[in-house]
Amino acid sequence: MISSCDLCPHLCRANREAGKVGYCGAGDKARVFRWGPHFGEEPPLVGEHGSGCIFFSRCTMKCLYCQNSPWSWQGKGVDKSAAELREIFRSLAVDDKCSNWNLVSPTPYLPQIREAVKPLFDLGIRLPFVWNSSGYERVETLEEYSDFCDTALFDLRYSKNSTALKASGVKDYVEASRAAVKWAYNRSLNTQTLSLIVRILVLPGHADEAIENLAFLATELSNEVPVSIMSQYTPAYKALETPPFNRGVLKEEYEEVVEAAEDFGFENGWIQDFAAADPKIALLGENMNENHGTVK
Repeated sequence: MISSCDLCPHLCRANREAGKVGYCGAGDKARVFRWGPHFGEEPPLVGEHGSGCIFFSRCTMKCLYCQNSPWSWQGKGVDKSAAELREIFRSLAVDDKCSNWNLVSPTPYLPQIREAVKPLFDLGIRLPFVWNSSGYERVETLEEYSDFCDTALFDLRYSKNSTALKASGVKDYVEASRAAVKWAYNRSLNTQTLSLIVRILVLPGHADEAIENLAFLATELSNEVPVSIMSQYTPAYKALETPPFNRGVLKEEYEEVVEAAEDFGFENGWIQDFAAADPKIALLGENMNENHGTVK
């Protein structure tokens, strides 16, 4: 697929095998910035020994506010051969005893990931996969690599393509992300082999779009879909020069989204305490008080 790359919705058709790069800037080898057990994910993903996160360099979006810009925009990281990438997966499973393999922005490297992990499967080494993504995905790619998606951890960032274009450099985010979430939801119903968590990151000046995405989930899918409502937005990188993304989320903006989730009947998931420096989480639906029922 990387000889005429069509892995993401950009469909840039770059011949990455010949040294070309497309929108994301990824080459023919998987580039990894860091990896290891991670304890900051949603509780079901963490377990006793953490979620085995692999942070891949490059990204299919160009978010102005990206806190990971050194590797997502600028491409910092180390190119890994199939054998080197395989060792990362092996160590997370065997040495660190992680609960899962958490693929953070994996889309540009799905063929390389498959090459790396197949010999591990043959040896009986396998963890559940978390596909940890902005939500900007092609359904065709999700189908092709569905074996890497035991849990779909997808964002719904925007409900307006104009905002997605301004903030993340993609013009068809709404259609792509909603199709990806629908794919994961339907697969979870039809096969009982996939779980779905939808992250709703509240963005400054755009609480209305977070609410519109909650409405989409409640009306077109189900209000039983687990949602993770996040207050942790912090201005970074190019957002520092781009209003309204150059400020934090206001408390009233965040509370408006949390109240909307309650109004739509969501009870499965988590909400962050409104404290971006140290965001704690509470169960959604059980602790809808003024302080969002912070779990100590």
